[in-house]
Amino acid sequence: MGMYIMTRWSIPFAGFLLALMGGVSYAWGVFAVPIEKSFEWTRAEAALPLTVFMAIFALVMVPAGRLYDVMGPRKVAAMGALLFMPAYGLAALVGRIPYPWWLLVTYGVIGGVACGMTYACVAPPARKWFPDRPGLAISFGVMGFGLAAVLFAPLKAEYLIPAYGIEGTLLMLAIMITAVCLFAAWLTRNPPDGWKPPGWERSRGAKQARALSECTPRDLIRSPMFWIIWLTFALVIAGGLMCIQHIPAFGESVVGLTPLQAAGAGAVFSAFNGFGRPVAGFLSDRFGTVWVMIVTYVIQAMALLSFHAFALTLPTLYISAALMGWGFAVTLALFPTLTAFCFGTKHLGVNYGIVFTAFGVGALAPAAGGAIYDATGSFAPAFLSAGIMAVIGLVLCVVLKRKYSLA
Repeated sequence: MGMYIMTRWSIPFAGFLLALMGGVSYAWGVFAVPIEKSFEWTRAEAALPLTVFMAIFALVMVPAGRLYDVMGPRKVAAMGALLFMPAYGLAALVGRIPYPWWLLVTYGVIGGVACGMTYACVAPPARKWFPDRPGLAISFGVMGFGLAAVLFAPLKAEYLIPAYGIEGTLLMLAIMITAVCLFAAWLTRNPPDGWKPPGWERSRGAKQARALSECTPRDLIRSPMFWIIWLTFALVIAGGLMCIQHIPAFGESVVGLTPLQAAGAGAVFSAFNGFGRPVAGFLSDRFGTVWVMIVTYVIQAMALLSFHAFALTLPTLYISAALMGWGFAVTLALFPTLTAFCFGTKHLGVNYGIVFTAFGVGALAPAAGGAIYDATGSFAPAFLSAGIMAVIGLVLCVVLKRKYSLA
């Protein structure tokens, strides 16, 4: 028992490593332009592996969560880790098989399965080991996904790809990601049955330490509360993803920034998205998850609705990007906590996997945002649409608080 107590913080650290390595796959954008130039692909063809990756990742979270509930995090995370090797290793053969379908199958499908299996093992064990501080523990783990772009996108763009090419970079990433994920898988585990922190009592724990009920996946889907939570997640994620892609282009064409300055807005977003997650978790433990969401979505709605009129200088563009990054941080850090509180921890793996399918639906938004811009020639409709989605998400959070008395 003493070993489990002393190493409790190794669980969210393992989750952080799993999420960080999954986020390396998510940071595909730096490959897009080199691939277009090397193989004469269109922009859509170069971007498609990430679209497939995101969709598969979100869908696999459901069966991976079920496997987690049955087998535990160590075996499931290890299987995901081993799948990263063929995902990246085979993708590295794109120089010999220079067709979009090759990256769709390798990077997109196999990589998406690998990421879904490892990411399914991030939040549930952290929640089970930290009933006293669930928000902080979970958000520390998922912080890795948000920070991956900040840490690895510049490394790939400025050093690895120029020095080793697309193929060499993919091969090195295959080795690194597999090794780190295997180490993280070895590090993680579920607590013993009935375990709780020494001296901790539920009545004195965090505001949302005690679940309202222990729901099976079938109970979850039948619950009106689940559908409110799912729709909120989908709307807020979709609105954010719809606009993120436009920020650099908006900075260059509307604000008149240099490409480097405009790219800085994306870096600000990523930093707030990553480092904001443990802050969101700390605040949720202190004040309540839904309260933090309500305040955040008020701010996000205002930032999105006013973006096209407010973000017209370098400082105001960076401020708007920071507020959008904070909105992402809160959403991706706190929905696992909210799922555990509302539906329990016994089936948390598969239950959060079902909730996370909302992310997969939201991942379709970038294509919609691009279509809106192509049709109108203006950035304003996309940002206004995202702002309306944030307002609806805010209203749904208020419904959760009032109807179900959630803190």
